Amino acid sequence: MKGILLVNLGSPKSTSVEDVRIYLREFLMDKRVIDVPWIIRKLIVELAILPKRPKESAKAYQSIWWDEGSPLVVISERITQKIKKSINNPVALAMRYQQPSIEKGLKELEEQGVTETLVIPLYPQYAMSTTETVVEKAKEIQKKRFPKMHLSFLPPFYKDEEYLDLLTKNIKTKLPKNFDLLIFSYHGLPERHIFKTDITKTCRLDNSCCFEKELPSHSYCYRHQCYYVTEQIKKRLGLEDSKVMQTFQSRLGKDPWLKPYTDYTLKNLSSKGIKKIAIVAPAFVSDCLETLEELAVENKEYFIENGGIEYNYLECLNEDDNWIQWLINKINNYTNN
Repeated sequence: MKGILLVNLGSPKSTSVEDVRIYLREFLMDKRVIDVPWIIRKLIVELAILPKRPKESAKAYQSIWWDEGSPLVVISERITQKIKKSINNPVALAMRYQQPSIEKGLKELEEQGVTETLVIPLYPQYAMSTTETVVEKAKEIQKKRFPKMHLSFLPPFYKDEEYLDLLTKNIKTKLPKNFDLLIFSYHGLPERHIFKTDITKTCRLDNSCCFEKELPSHSYCYRHQCYYVTEQIKKRLGLEDSKVMQTFQSRLGKDPWLKPYTDYTLKNLSSKGIKKIAIVAPAFVSDCLETLEELAVENKEYFIENGGIEYNYLECLNEDDNWIQWLINKINNYTNN
C-alpha cells in the first residue's frame, strides 16, 4: 500500500523558554543548518546562542501563538486533515524538528500497512537546510527503523506551472489596489550553502548565473529558484520591474548571507520615495514565526519608523483550496502509478 508523509519545518512544543531551547538546540545542531564541524557547532550553539536566544525567541513565539498551538503546526495539521478526506491512501504529518517527528509519521503509516511512501517536503525551493535535511533524515530513519518501506520524494516545485498559477492567484487576491512596491522576501541562507549544494560545481552566485535560462546548477541553487519564482509571478501579475523587489530575511551570525537583506531594505525605502508596500514570503507555504512576527510585525515597524506610510503583509498559502487541491493532484499521480 502507498502512503503519504507531509513534512514541514517544526516548532517548539510551547512558548516556554525551556521548550524553545529544546527546539533551537535540535534545529541548530543540524549539520545542514550550521554547517561546521560538530565540536565547533556545539560550542556555537551552547555558548553563543542558547544562553540568550531562547528567551528572546520565546517572547516572539508568545506574540504569534494560537489557542490551538503553533501556527505552523496547526496549519499543517489542518492541511493534512483536508487531504485525508479527499484521498483513500493513508496520510501522515511530520516535522523535521520536534513533534510529530518523521519517525512517528513513518510509524503511523507502517501501522496502516504502508510499504511505499511519498515524502512531501513542504518547501517550494531547494536548500540543504530545508529539502535536503528532510530527505536525508527520512532516509536515515527508514534505513534504521523501516527497512522494508520504500521512500520516494516530491522534488522542489518552484517551477511547477500550476503551482505558480495558484500562488499568483493567492497573492493577487490579497494585493492592495494602491502600492508603490511589492517585495518578495525569501528566507535567507549563508552564501556558502549555495556552493555546498551545487554538485555540478558551476554556480557563480551572481546575476549572470542565476538569470540564465538553463544551467545544471539551477536544480540546486536556492538563489536562482527564488528569483525564478519572483520573475514568474511578476509576469503573471503584469507588473513592471520598478514595482517588484526581491530580498532575503532571517540571517544568523556574521558570515555573508544572500542579499539584499529585507530589514535593511525596509529601513531605506522611504528615502527613495517608496511609502506604500506589500510584502510576501514565497519560501514558506505556511505562516510561522518568520512571517507572522518577523515580517508582519518587526519589519513593519522598521518601515513605518523610517517614514513608510502603508505596509501590507500578504499571508502564505496556508489552507488555500487551490493549494490543497494541487497537493491532492500530486498525491493522486503518485498513488495511481
